[in-house]
Formats: sequence, structure tokens, C-alpha cells
Amino acid sequence: MQRVNSRFLRVYRRGNGDRAGHSESVRVAIVTESFLPHMNGVTGSVLQILRHLERTGHQAHVIAPDAVGIPREMHGTPIEPVTSLALPGYRNVRVGAVTAHRVAESLDRFKPDVVHLASPFALGWRGVLAASRRSIPSVAAYQTDVAAYAERYRVAATTSFAQNHIVRLHHRATLTLAPSSESEHQLTSLGVDRIRRWGRGVDAERFHPSRRDEQWQRESTGQVIVGYVGRLAAEKQVEDLRVVYQLPGVRLVIVGEGPSRLRLQALMPDAVFLGHLDGDALAQAMASFDIFVHPGESETFGQTLQEAHASGVPIVATGRGGPLDLVRMGVDGWLYRPGDLDDLRMRVADLAGDGRKRRAFGEAGRTAVEGRSWHAVCDQLLGHFEEAQELHGLDRQLRFSRTRRPESPASTTGRRWQRYVALGDSLTEGLCDPAPDGALRGWGDRLALLLAARGGLHYANLAVRSRRVRDVCGEQLARARELSPDLVSILIGANDLVKSHADVAALAASLEKTVQTLRDDGADVVLITPFLPDRRAARLFTARFAEFSSRLVGIAERTGAMLLDTDLHPSLASRPNWGEDLVHLSSRGHRFLAYRVGEMLGVPHAETLGVLDQVLHDVDATTRAAWWRSHALPWVWRRMRGRVAGDGRIAKHDDYVYIGRSSSMRDVEVR
Repeated sequence: MQRVNSRFLRVYRRGNGDRAGHSESVRVAIVTESFLPHMNGVTGSVLQILRHLERTGHQAHVIAPDAVGIPREMHGTPIEPVTSLALPGYRNVRVGAVTAHRVAESLDRFKPDVVHLASPFALGWRGVLAASRRSIPSVAAYQTDVAAYAERYRVAATTSFAQNHIVRLHHRATLTLAPSSESEHQLTSLGVDRIRRWGRGVDAERFHPSRRDEQWQRESTGQVIVGYVGRLAAEKQVEDLRVVYQLPGVRLVIVGEGPSRLRLQALMPDAVFLGHLDGDALAQAMASFDIFVHPGESETFGQTLQEAHASGVPIVATGRGGPLDLVRMGVDGWLYRPGDLDDLRMRVADLAGDGRKRRAFGEAGRTAVEGRSWHAVCDQLLGHFEEAQELHGLDRQLRFSRTRRPESPASTTGRRWQRYVALGDSLTEGLCDPAPDGALRGWGDRLALLLAARGGLHYANLAVRSRRVRDVCGEQLARARELSPDLVSILIGANDLVKSHADVAALAASLEKTVQTLRDDGADVVLITPFLPDRRAARLFTARFAEFSSRLVGIAERTGAMLLDTDLHPSLASRPNWGEDLVHLSSRGHRFLAYRVGEMLGVPHAETLGVLDQVLHDVDATTRAAWWRSHALPWVWRRMRGRVAGDGRIAKHDDYVYIGRSSSMRDVEVR
């Protein structure tokens, strides 16, 4: 996805005039990871957005994980529940498990102007894919640091996957909203661009000092209530409060539920656990605290901190993440050094022993949040929606201008290329796609036939099985330049990424030099992201493939290459598209890929031809025993001898063959 930078957008706006306000009605599809009846920060934000859209005359549609008790309408907005699974450890929390195609169908029915992704990860991934397929601008609100959660649970592989997944997701979104300066810095360091700051509003009427009850949960006059509100789970680090709950004159009150509750009760038997509170009961509890504590280091924002300030309560929070923007040291609270529990204890003891300081901090906190109404925050969001629509339009113009070339008089659907060279490994060589005479075809040959139908084509296929990025950037590039092509396709990387160690950044850097060289030579370049079959064993490499594909997106943007992102076509991973060896595309898979590339290159009726081709063919599956005998054991034997399948092989079309308008690959003429 090629993207225009924000500086260009500002110039564009000055030239076209900023629109004052948001008078035009906007149709907003909201894809949210969480919704009622499960109440959390994500759900609360979505509800506030829906209220604002209803008040301001805009239309919305919510796609959310199905759950017992989910409403069918909120604030005049229909709620569409989709298939979900229970999150391990959270019986009542559901994770969306629907396909991107299903989300796309929902978008087709609603026809939104923009898609808002609320804390996207699982369902949000399907949402951003669906928006990309339907060419709809999307705004991704980064609310949950999933990678930090995975690290907290000590699942290293999951941490890497989560981080790469977040990067890919936000690269696809038109605009990313970060709630704090630290989360903005985190996303920027991961290579995410187009980031805007968007915080959260606070209900300063509900959360108010007037709701304070001096007798609430106090065993004696003068007892200081130190309170925590939030989920009881490992990533919240509530166990750190064990250094607080036995301070003299202090009573620790914990509000919330979660899988860690029993362990925390055993660890802090004298603390008061009230379970989940909401509405007026929560507002009363918050206002009745004397000190609010927040130990979690992976908080991207910290909505409960705003609610504590609105309630006139001073805060002691970790000096990391969202609290850095919300707590002013020595003005309305204290920030302690992350992980330093002695510092935490000292900060709480300081406020517990000084009532005047608590009152001064509380009043300063209340003053700070009075301007952060949900009305103002949601108005900002409408502005971000507007900017995303403008950026999306400019992106489309940029993509068109980079790929458009002077067309031949006989063609009005796209450029007619005359010299096409395919680079790559066994996938492009055509393994598992035999022609009737036994020769290999593959998606590259099939694409060449599609392109030749527009007036003939010179075609070379330099791909050889087992080849890697270094081979494409070396001998294949050298030979391709000798052939002076005007179109080059590159599908490479899978053999590198499944090695025991892969330097993804170095692989991408080498490939970028190759693409830039071909572009400087005047060739159009089609990059295709490598892909995996939908098999359990393949999931070991998902993170690497995701990171490499993300880097290919950047290469395409910087070089003006065209990119076929195979993640937009998840059906490619399904079993019928893979050959009997389970690691190469079947004839059906090769046909599918050829038509998708042809579609991107503007081949007339490529999509319709692909559907007809699929109807006319069928692929039989092989047995597991045959797979082991024919493919797995020979592969192991080659590796034991230090060999690969491509040793000694040369490209099947090392020079151009000419394909006429009515040729088949059996009737080509060698030139």
C-alpha cells in the first residue's frame, strides 16, 4: 500500500481549504475487539463514540464479538455480533473469530465512509483486511499493548508474533491513533507512520468529588483508603501493591475482577476485594479513595487515572506508558520508578501522612481534566475520520500515478508489456503444476499467457527451486538486466525465512536494492509477499513472514513497485490451493495467484476468467502415506547430504520465448 506523507496532506489542505466543523454526515463502521456485556476501556470508548455520533447526526454500525447478553442496538446504532471464542482465563471475554470475507460482506451492506478499528488485534485484523479489500479508509485506535501483555505472561514467541502483527495491522490502516506520547514513540520505533495523538474523554459529571463518602470502607476515623480499580491479571501488576497494604493507618481496597483474584487475595489477605463495580457505585468508590494507585507498566493510556483526577483524588502511578502524560509530578500525583517497589511504598506513605498535600493534589487533578470532555475528544475523532478519507484519496491517486504508463491504442484497460521476466524460486518455477506433456507451468507461465492475450509477449522465467534472496539479487538480477524487461515479477523469501536463523532486515535491504536497480532500468516491478499454507507446523514461521511482508510494503512505497499483498487473499492458504507435497502451490493455487496478479496489472476480466477456470478444474488430495514417501523422506535425505532440490538446475526459460495472442505454452517460439 503506497502512502502519501502528512506534509503533502498539509499542502493539499492549504490548497483546497480546510472544512470548518464536521457538518457533512459520515457513515462509520466500528470494528471493536470488545463490547457489552463485557465492560472495559475499549467498550467504554466505543459507547461514548456512539453517543456522540448519534448526537451529531452521523450514522454508525458496530461489528463486535458475539456474547450472551450483547445488545442488538445502542444509541440508535445496530450492533452486529459475529462468531467469537472465549479468551482463556476470562470466561466472559470473547475474541472475534470471523473471517475477513464475512466482515467485508458486512461493510458491503452498510457502505461506510470510514472504518474505525477499536483496539484492533484479532477481529480488528479482519476489519483492516476487509477495509483494504473494499478500498475504504480505516482509522486504528491503539489502546492495548498486546505485545507487552504477552511478554508479561512470559511467552517469548507470542511476544514476537504480537509485535509483528501490530506493525502489519497499523501499516495497513490509513491512520493510527496513539493515546499517549510513549505509545506514539513505541509505534514510531516499530516503523508505524501516520500517527496522531488521540486520548480519551472523562465523564466529569459522574466522577466528581461530591460523591465522596467519608465513612466508605473505613474501619476507623482517620484511616487512609488507598484504592485500585482495574482488571485483576498478571499484566496489571496488582501484586506490587503488597508493599502498600500493610502501611500503618492504610487500608487497601481493590475494585475489579480477573483470573488473578484468588492469588491476590492469598497474597494480601487484609486487603478489601470488592469485585466489579460500575455506574454510581464505581463513582462513589473512586471519590471515596484518599489515594489512587496504578502499578501497571503496559498501560497505553490509563482511563482510571482520569477518573481518579475527576473525582479529586491524588494518584501514585508507575512512571511508564500512559501515566507519563496524565500525572504531573508534584502537582497532582507522584510517578515512581518502574519496578522500584520501595519507591512505590515511599510515594504512597508520603501522601498517606499528609492530608493537606492530598487535598492540593486532588484539586489540581480535578482542574486538569475539566477540559477533557468526551464531546471534545469525539469531535477530534471526527476530524481524524475526515483526514483519513483525504489521505485515502491521495493514496489512490499516488498508486495510480506510479503504476500508470502510456497505453497502446488497442488497449484501454492497462499497459501492454512486451518483455516480462519472472524471478524467484520453486513457486515461480511451477512445481506441482504439471502441463499435459509433463513440463512445469506455474503461475508465472499462466500470467504470461494472460498478458500475451493482449497482443503477444516475450517471456523469460529465471526462477529455480530452492533459490533464496541472494540468488535473486545476484545471478537472476544480472541475467534479467541483460534481457532488458519492461515488467519483472519477484516472489522470493520463503526459503530464507524457514531457516533456523533469518536476518529479515538484511534480506529486505538486499531485495530493495534489486528492486530499485530494476526500476532505475525502466522496468515495472511486481512484488509478491511470500505466504504459508494453513498448517499447524507453518505457524512457527508466521512472525518472520509477517515482518518480511511488512518490509516489502515499505519497499513498494519507496521504489514505486507494485505490491500484491497475499494477506488480502487468505483463501490462498487453504488446503486445495496446495500441492501433494504440502509446501508448493497446486495447479489450482497457481491459477489463483496468476489471476490475482493479472487483476492487479489490469488484465481485462481477470477476476471473471479466474472464477470460470476454478469451476472447470478440480484437484484431488493425496494420502498422508504418499506424502511421506514421495516428498518428506526425499527432502530429509537431500538435507542429510547437504544438497537442495535446485542443485545443478538451470532456469526453464533462461532466454525469451515469444507467446503469440493465441499461443499456449506448448506453442511458444524461442527467440
